[in-house]
Amino acid sequence: MLRGEKIGLRARHEDDQPILRRELSNDVLVSARAEGRPWRPVAVGGPEPQIKDDDPSVVIFAAVELETGALIGTASVWGIDNHNRSAHLGLGLLPSCRGKGYGTDVVAALCEYGFMVRGLQRLQVDTLADNHAMIRAAERNGFVREGVLRSSAWVMGEFLDQVLLGLLARDWTAARRG
Repeated sequence: MLRGEKIGLRARHEDDQPILRRELSNDVLVSARAEGRPWRPVAVGGPEPQIKDDDPSVVIFAAVELETGALIGTASVWGIDNHNRSAHLGLGLLPSCRGKGYGTDVVAALCEYGFMVRGLQRLQVDTLADNHAMIRAAERNGFVREGVLRSSAWVMGEFLDQVLLGLLARDWTAARRG
């Protein structure tokens, strides 16, 4: 398990699925904003459409609270490009777990996985411009705003801007030393 100050990242268990489906997948607005594709209902007991365990470009974790072991959400390193040694980060916290500082800790643990475990050179966060919590979590971990993709995301009937944030291994390592 990867450990942060408050959270741990572990493999997803089968008993996590009903919670994640109920709390995240069935929330149309949150799913539509997070997935980058149209929301689709997920049948109970059916396959998880966005998870492919055999896809080497995606690593998906369950995020848990260290103190209690309770599931607080999901986190991923996706779009892993082994040639350019880069990847993207993503996370989704259960509604009851938002606003408690978990997001910053999850991003920190994902950075450790990306830089220390995978030996990546660059990590990137792509998020909607009004996702202030994700932007704040990334910036608190040293990510730098690199640009805005204007009207690049179609979400629930409107185009929204996306913010790109990046972090290089050398900057992450220097910040950890300092």
